[in-house]
Amino acid sequence: MITLKSNREIDLMRRAGKITAAARAVAREMVKPGVTTHQIDKAVFEFIKSQGATPSFLNYNGYPASVCVSVNDEIIHGIPGKRVLQEGDIVSVDVGAYIGGFHGDCAGTYPCGRVSEEDMDLIRVTQQSFFEGLKVAREGYHIKDISHAVQTYVESHGYSVVREYVGHGIGRMMHEPPEVPNFGEPGHGPRLLRGMTIAVEPMVNAGTASIIQLRDGWTVKTADGKKAAHYENTILITDADPEILTDPEESLV
Repeated sequence: MITLKSNREIDLMRRAGKITAAARAVAREMVKPGVTTHQIDKAVFEFIKSQGATPSFLNYNGYPASVCVSVNDEIIHGIPGKRVLQEGDIVSVDVGAYIGGFHGDCAGTYPCGRVSEEDMDLIRVTQQSFFEGLKVAREGYHIKDISHAVQTYVESHGYSVVREYVGHGIGRMMHEPPEVPNFGEPGHGPRLLRGMTIAVEPMVNAGTASIIQLRDGWTVKTADGKKAAHYENTILITDADPEILTDPEESLV
């Protein structure tokens, strides 16, 4: 069941969203050659705890870290570890924070040092596809109006959207109804109502949409080995423009 948030609950979600966006910024600043993905995870954990919050991802369905760090052809759910970031990598970070009974969730893909113009284009298109979806994230529209806007923009640039993983409602639980796909026909899906809080998160592949799941049970990679990017914010549906609860200014490239 889709839950509409009260004004008090929305204020609590703003607080969670602010911490989550700041944690994404911490991760972004650490994306440099020579840094390990574990170091990024440790910094995010320490920052979230310093704010009196709890990392949403840590031990979520058994996930062993506070942040997902996915490099190059890894789309989502990369587990931090000993991997050392290299010049030219593109690095996706996905983070959540829980405080006051509510979650925030956001992600972004960032260049490690100097990267190719092709990779920067993938990053920019992925980010902009979120904002194309945001244009129709308004009361009275439908979930799949967002989906269609994302898909149309991504595919117009020659890229593919992942089908198996989607955005989601968010609030007291990290994942709540409704699902928010990055593809679909406009005019379908649940109607958007004020008080809805959803995480819109385009996952975009440079090549085909096909994916593979690694044996670790978490990491998802592109099937063709081409690079991928990820961008996400938690948003609130209002009676006017949607409100981004995880400040996007923290992550724009």
